[in-house]
Amino acid sequence: MERIKYILILIICILSFGANTKAEESTLSALITPQNVEFADCTKQYNLPPEKLYYLTVGAINANRFEVLELQSKTGYILFKAVGKEFLASIVKLGTQKSMLKITPTDGNYYFAPGIVANTFKYIDLNVSSPLTQVKPE
Repeated sequence: MERIKYILILIICILSFGANTKAEESTLSALITPQNVEFADCTKQYNLPPEKLYYLTVGAINANRFEVLELQSKTGYILFKAVGKEFLASIVKLGTQKSMLKITPTDGNYYFAPGIVANTFKYIDLNVSSPLTQVKPE
């Protein structure tokens, strides 16, 4: 009888491990598989001055190894290329300590991998409390 209990516990453990692995795979797959992305998922508000959000966005694009095509710090936009598609990251000033980031495809087709936007937002969220430091050339 105890042997049957041990076998059942082993089977349950194996099944639960397999379910966790599949859940992680499906989450990763959802980020890299092209799909229709809602416009609301492409915008996010931050309690940051627009200048800091701009620099964090540039850092996020570089950290994700996307290709920067054009930078405009005065108007607050960044044109970049990811997975063969061009995107425009726009920083909008909502107040002195509040701003919004919009990342939209330049061709207006919202069929792309949502991880492009999600990973950029995640990088900013992780580094929002880091101070900005000026790098001086040697």
